[in-house]
Amino acid sequence: MARILIVDDDRAILEFAARALAGGGHDVVRADTAFVALDHLSTRSFDLLLTDIAMPEMDGIALALKASKDFPALRILLMSGYAEERERAHNLDALIHGVLAKPFALDLLLTEVVRALGGPDGPSHGGLGRTAG
Repeated sequence: MARILIVDDDRAILEFAARALAGGGHDVVRADTAFVALDHLSTRSFDLLLTDIAMPEMDGIALALKASKDFPALRILLMSGYAEERERAHNLDALIHGVLAKPFALDLLLTEVVRALGGPDGPSHGGLGRTAG
């Protein structure tokens, strides 16, 4: 399966997503800030970066821009509970593989991760603005 870096300053979301993806067979690394995520990216290779948008110090969009520049093969999936943040991410269509709306159900998370990784339906731009089902 894939090696996934999950970034969120909300411990509950971070742990939920990490357990769900690890249960799906993925190798998961957690980071609670964008700066910790950048440290992980500089020392290990990842298939997917799953990051919250709204975070202190450096938000997920800035992290996505930096990561896509430094690691062009890295797939990026954003998540946010704020509609205005999801709207900001629409300008990143060329760099990201979707925006997962929080709160999300376990099955939606797994589906969007598979799509972002190039699964059955290919990379997902259809996840932009989706709500949990």
